[in-house]
Amino acid sequence: MVAVTRKVKSRPYDNAGRQTQSEGTRQRIVRAARDLMIERGYQATTVAAIARSAGVHIDTVYELVGRKPVLLRELMEQALSGIDGAVVAEERDYVEAIRAESDPARKLTIYAGAVRHIQTRMAPLFLALRDASASEPEAKQVWREISERRAANMRKLARDLEAAGGLRAGLSIDEAADVIWATNSSELYVLLTVERGWPPDHYEHWLADTWCRLLLRTPPSSELS
Repeated sequence: MVAVTRKVKSRPYDNAGRQTQSEGTRQRIVRAARDLMIERGYQATTVAAIARSAGVHIDTVYELVGRKPVLLRELMEQALSGIDGAVVAEERDYVEAIRAESDPARKLTIYAGAVRHIQTRMAPLFLALRDASASEPEAKQVWREISERRAANMRKLARDLEAAGGLRAGLSIDEAADVIWATNSSELYVLLTVERGWPPDHYEHWLADTWCRLLLRTPPSSELS
């Protein structure tokens, strides 16, 4: 008796579909983490709670994103980039617009608008993490790394302003960068828009005007738009 071997037709492996599904799940996890951290705070938000909110197993959180500090870093990167994923500063739209602009005052106006939109995403996370950094070393480390990187990027902006002939006499690049770094912080945004109730558009206009008056050789004579 001869055995008959049945040929089984294999299905093509849909790698692209699996990657798309995994990325969708990953973003669902990140959004759940953001909502919970803003609502409960960093310390009170557990990975198990994030998994439940995202509708996944806890192992999936660790596999697709990582531990809580990694989730925190991802949230901060997405807040800075404005999209579902990290984008290096040089490739962000507003950075390209600043570099393409020749007028120093317009450069600062463009950046003030970008800061306003960044802080609408970043500030709620800052409020959730402000207290946690005192007792959570890993959270503090993530915040410090991003803060230092932001300071380095402000030096690039200050050098750009200097190259355009914009910085006022006697103002060093380092001091100009520190002024921008301090005034574009989440802390100041929260103080003015949350504590003092400033509308975000007023904050944006004030920020651009303040930078021009403090930093530029010749502040604009007309009102900034």
